[in-house]
Amino acid sequence: MHFLRLLWMPQNAAVLSQIVNRIHPQLFARCVERYAGHYKVLHFSCWEQFLCLAFAQLSYRESLRDIEACLRSRGAQLYHLGFRSSVARSTLAEANESRDWRIFADLAQALIAKARHAFVGLPSGCDLKENVFALDSTTIDLCLSLFPWAGFSASRAAIKLHTLFELRGAIPSFLHVTEAKCADVNALDWILLEPGAIYVLDRGYVDYARLFHLHRSRAFFVLRATSALRFTRHSSQPVTEDAIRSDQIGLLRTASARADYPEKLRRVHSIDPDSGLDVILLTNHFEAPAGQIGGIYRLRWQVELFFKWIKQHLRIKSFYGRSENAVKTQLWTAVSVYVLVAHLHHELKCDDTLYHFLQILSVNAFAQVPVAELLCPPDPSSAPTDTPNQLILNW
Repeated sequence: MHFLRLLWMPQNAAVLSQIVNRIHPQLFARCVERYAGHYKVLHFSCWEQFLCLAFAQLSYRESLRDIEACLRSRGAQLYHLGFRSSVARSTLAEANESRDWRIFADLAQALIAKARHAFVGLPSGCDLKENVFALDSTTIDLCLSLFPWAGFSASRAAIKLHTLFELRGAIPSFLHVTEAKCADVNALDWILLEPGAIYVLDRGYVDYARLFHLHRSRAFFVLRATSALRFTRHSSQPVTEDAIRSDQIGLLRTASARADYPEKLRRVHSIDPDSGLDVILLTNHFEAPAGQIGGIYRLRWQVELFFKWIKQHLRIKSFYGRSENAVKTQLWTAVSVYVLVAHLHHELKCDDTLYHFLQILSVNAFAQVPVAELLCPPDPSSAPTDTPNQLILNW
């Protein structure tokens, strides 16, 4: 198979190789073949393109010229990293412009699916056996004059990253990139619903027809209601928690809303313990205590922290190309690197934060030492000592 890599890993492999070679060669080859990534390609394969972008993400490179200079300075190691041709910024720019970004999107989704199995059984932050997911989106601002295809308004350009974040681990379970104009609620049509799971949603996802489809799929939702909610109470349940004002069961009042969602809902009036604000929650989960429903909604903040983290520590705010294809290629490569590093961080049972782990990897990308050894503190007894009998040749 064209450009197929070997699974053999030498003991003195560079840290960068130890990270990217966790991707199975056949998995990457299938992604490339699916979108004809090697059509009329004689040099600089899709794998070499991915290596360049992964190195840029890992080491915080600023530009194509920066990537080229750093990799060429390590010319003796490039062959062992997987490069079979020289690295030129013009070649990399052309590859980012022309090769289908869906190659790297499919790769990222496959890595996410593989990494999710490693986080099975971890606590989700609430005393529930069900899987809990938070669905939200974030916008990535672009310069309108440089990225006119991403026009959002008369003066702004942006793209939107829709994310379904599983609260049991540190990785998203689903991502989708759209134009910034795309409404958040559309993401409910794209995700594959898991029966028995709980989906935590903000006010941007109020669509009763879609929520009823989620209910018919035997999944649960915890949704923050809008101020336009009209609700008819049929019964009330006793409240024992201080942070809960009321716990009611009833039906939607307006005819259009009831036509979209004809069955009963539960309305929980909760008080945010941090801000003291009133939060009205709708859910189709009738078994969990009201205080637990409020706690589940507060866990949604983890997806906001995820957005903040990737914007601060991944190269997704400044881009190496201006076309839509180049931007999405870089974005999905960043997601792949994040998943690889987060998965490795979990496997090594690293006590340090993911941020510090990424910083250690960034300054040791070409170090020929096992990643696990980078996490061990240096042994003072093994440090070289001065020899008192050494002759002093220079005065």
